[in-house]
Amino acid sequence: MIQFRVKTAASLAALLTSSLFAMAAEAADKVVLQIDGAAAPFYAPLYAGVENGIFEKNGIEVEFIYAAAADILTNIAAGNVDFGFPNGDAVVAAAANGLPVKVVHTTYQRGIGALLAKEESGIKSYKDLKGKKVAVTSFASPNYLQLQVGLQQAGLTLDDVTVEVVATGAIVQSLQAGQVDAIVFSELRKYNLEADGTKVTMILSNDFLPSFGNVVVTSDKKLAENADVVKRFTTAVTQSYEWVIDGHIPEALDIALTKYTPTWPKDQMPILTTAFEQTFVSSVWQSSLTKEKGLGAADFAAWQKNADILAQYKVIDSAPKAEDFVVDPSTIGQ
Repeated sequence: MIQFRVKTAASLAALLTSSLFAMAAEAADKVVLQIDGAAAPFYAPLYAGVENGIFEKNGIEVEFIYAAAADILTNIAAGNVDFGFPNGDAVVAAAANGLPVKVVHTTYQRGIGALLAKEESGIKSYKDLKGKKVAVTSFASPNYLQLQVGLQQAGLTLDDVTVEVVATGAIVQSLQAGQVDAIVFSELRKYNLEADGTKVTMILSNDFLPSFGNVVVTSDKKLAENADVVKRFTTAVTQSYEWVIDGHIPEALDIALTKYTPTWPKDQMPILTTAFEQTFVSSVWQSSLTKEKGLGAADFAAWQKNADILAQYKVIDSAPKAEDFVVDPSTIGQ
């Protein structure tokens, strides 16, 4: 009996010790991801990545918080948050202003800005905007720059159109009501218009102005000192988006609408599903480059063209070099 107890005690001690070591080895790194805007179904892949244990599998425990893009980049540079998910234009502006930030995952391979007009208007190109009334949400918005560049490439200027500033919540309705002839806004609103029976002509801004939607950003310091965490985080992001792309759009949206955006109208599910299928999966999260190098791959030439155009139109004083603020995720930790 004594011998049995000794062996049992020894076995118990060994078990406890090994368990403690295992727990220590498997302890997840806690990080904060600050996302552009507010909680929305469009971030469903990230939410699904948490709920499906993808981040946990990569040793990451992530907390989502939200802010405006400029504030995200300020927080990244100051070390207040670990990762950010702002839009690409804001990152270029931050880099131009000398903030020590790095894009480590070009999640959105292109921007989603677009010119939208009713099909019945006869507007089929930017040349057709001459003498027309066009709405943007503000003169500081990326869409206003897209309008300027689109007009210039069509041989027109802002003097050839009437520009109206309409609030985000009313800009689509202004087109529906015929108050304006076209809007430069998000291509995703095409699906809302079509769901209401409006036939729409769409011209993607990215066709003439390379830009990027949401991208993963961290600080120079974190990338240099914690490359392993950055690598595991970007890997989890890639795997989360891959899961959605691989036929799980309905499940991802259900997770987002049920747990993360419960106030979002549930009747929007069909429109969201269409947007995911026809825009995000088909050409925003994936590109010819990602098919070669994997999701999040960095198109340095497109980043540089975006920066150069922002400088040309005086949005920034001078264009930073893409290689100085953009990193391809495949090279992290090498």
